Amino acid sequence: MEGGGRPSAVQAALLAASTALTALLYSVYRQKARVARGLQGARRVRLDGELRAVLLEAPGRCVPYAVIEGRDRVGVSSPAAHLPPISRPLATLTAQIAGCRLFSLPRLRITEWNDYEKIIHQRTNTTPFDLVPQEDGTGVAVRVMKPLDAAELSLETVYEKFHPSVQSFTDVIGHYISGERPKGIQETEQMLKVGTALTGVGELVLDNATIKLQPPKQGMPYYLSGVDFDSLLQKQESNVRFWKILTVIFGFATCTVLFFILRKQYRHHRERQHLRQMQDEFRQAQERLMREMNAEGGETLKNACVICLSNIKSCVFLECGHVCSCKECYRALPEPKKCPICRQAISRVVPLYNS
Repeated sequence: MEGGGRPSAVQAALLAASTALTALLYSVYRQKARVARGLQGARRVRLDGELRAVLLEAPGRCVPYAVIEGRDRVGVSSPAAHLPPISRPLATLTAQIAGCRLFSLPRLRITEWNDYEKIIHQRTNTTPFDLVPQEDGTGVAVRVMKPLDAAELSLETVYEKFHPSVQSFTDVIGHYISGERPKGIQETEQMLKVGTALTGVGELVLDNATIKLQPPKQGMPYYLSGVDFDSLLQKQESNVRFWKILTVIFGFATCTVLFFILRKQYRHHRERQHLRQMQDEFRQAQERLMREMNAEGGETLKNACVICLSNIKSCVFLECGHVCSCKECYRALPEPKKCPICRQAISRVVPLYNS
């Protein structure tokens, strides 16, 4: 603690950092808990012939947050760039540089290369696809809108190739000057396999004759997951527990730091109170002594204890021989006891009787 009982700069910074981190973790925990509660309250609808009737009865022909399970179906050729025409609803082509970045420490004269990756081109092709029941023959389908906006969407890597870069001597010199040396270009293509079982969570709406699944408008997350709804809900609840534990741990740490600072301030306050009390007692003793001096002509001051100034001297300290303290103040001296006049060790005490 600094002077005046205020916390030090380190303690204040530690308290501020732990408080801010606890608030951030609590905010994330509340967001995750809101998502989990939204999933728990989502309406589960069956992908069957009764779906259209359910939407017709719903307000605005819309279920704001619904859960529907099925498999994807598409009837047009794939937009794949490196595969034969097959039915794939989604395809993403990504080209990225796999390179090294120079890291230099001039004082130590150490130079090393650190790996890093940078996306230089990304192309996404989408084909409208539907969610249909696992069993064919029902004749009902749900059109999936904006699938790339959905979370938990798992794509299958169908093409991957690395093109190493060819570098001349001039390129090598230029790379050392710029601090970057590319190794090559990595091309990756990912697609959504037709017939994949999907769980969709979002806004379900009947638009004319088309049933659509689209991102919800209440700010809730939009899901297209390859796992069933129960597994998806358990995953979100597990995330909620994880962030709750982190919030509790850092909240406890914040409370510990705050308790330590308040405890230091309380002890400092008690010490100041005790000091003021001793000063008041000393001032009262001086005032009483001055009154006795005025009444007895100064004899009391001559025989007063040099420590408390209120009692009469009643102890002879040996071996120094000083007579300067009363019996109570002698007992209050810290161990090892020393004479308050010459600081010599007191080997024994002889009582002094005034007559």
